[in-house]
Amino acid sequence: MKQLCFATILISILIISACRLDKGKNIPDVSNIEVDLKVNRFEQDFFKLDTNNVSTGIKALEQKYPVFAPIFFENVLVAYDKRVAPDGHEAYIEGILKHKPLRKLDDTCQIVYGDFAGLEQDFVQAFKFYKHYFPEDKTPSSITTFISEFGYGGFIYGEDDLAVGLEFYLGNDFPYLKWNPGNSNFSDFLTRSFNKDHMVAKTVSLLVNEKVGSRQGNKLLQMMIINGKKRYILEQLLPHAPDSVIQEYSGEQLIWLEQNEPQIWAHFLEKNLLYSSRLKEIRKYVNPSPHSPGMPKEAPGNTGSWIGYKIIESYMKHHPNTTLQELIDEGHEQKILELSKYKPRY
Repeated sequence: MKQLCFATILISILIISACRLDKGKNIPDVSNIEVDLKVNRFEQDFFKLDTNNVSTGIKALEQKYPVFAPIFFENVLVAYDKRVAPDGHEAYIEGILKHKPLRKLDDTCQIVYGDFAGLEQDFVQAFKFYKHYFPEDKTPSSITTFISEFGYGGFIYGEDDLAVGLEFYLGNDFPYLKWNPGNSNFSDFLTRSFNKDHMVAKTVSLLVNEKVGSRQGNKLLQMMIINGKKRYILEQLLPHAPDSVIQEYSGEQLIWLEQNEPQIWAHFLEKNLLYSSRLKEIRKYVNPSPHSPGMPKEAPGNTGSWIGYKIIESYMKHHPNTTLQELIDEGHEQKILELSKYKPRY
């Protein structure tokens, strides 16, 4: 195998490549597609509750948010679990409302996201593309923001409505580890994308993940193709987003991947990894990770997912009339690989 190497390049070239927009693709005109989206600021209403009259406040929230509020209280706060709230859910919620660190966290979220108008328009645009590509599907009609003290980054609820945990998007400099020291979810390679630029992509990814489904099979190639489909579809729904947002790599990592694509592919082939089902051996290639085993230190984790995306990209170029739904429905990863004619050049 040829040695994987990292070439030195001018910083200006790096920035341009990492932030490429539109990528020369034919982006469909969705300007005439109507999307009626409502943004619900649940956390604002929650923290306005009167701690001297919690019972009345909870009932009012349940009336205003008949679908989301029960989910929040029962599943997010787990307020009805006697093991968590031995004195009852009202006393537990009162304690949460009086918890100073949590109120400070809310204050920070309101400073960053007091004005949600720009993001609302970004969501509307993404849902227009979703309607274009999946006209038979129900498009989300609401975005509900909440705070769970780092319990949930987001989830789908009701009829494909989306909930967004604001505290997971407070920026790269926010001291996440102070909330839970040693928590691997707050490692640098993950928190790098905990910012406003990634909110829409991460939230729309919830829809994409549900649409594509969980991974099929336990071989590396199967996981690569599934993850590649998800990244490719997300790119179509957010065609103006930078590669660094879609792929969740830094600019430097993207340049390294592009320059070393043939060597990465050769690594998978020479090490007989494509059909390996040994999870311990392959998991860092298809899951977020600080690095990829057997590659130089510059190589990020999840390189298998990136190659999977490149395979899907090649497949769609060779079969331009394939719809995204047809791409999802094609479940034979070996067929996709062969028909993609994927072969990166040195």
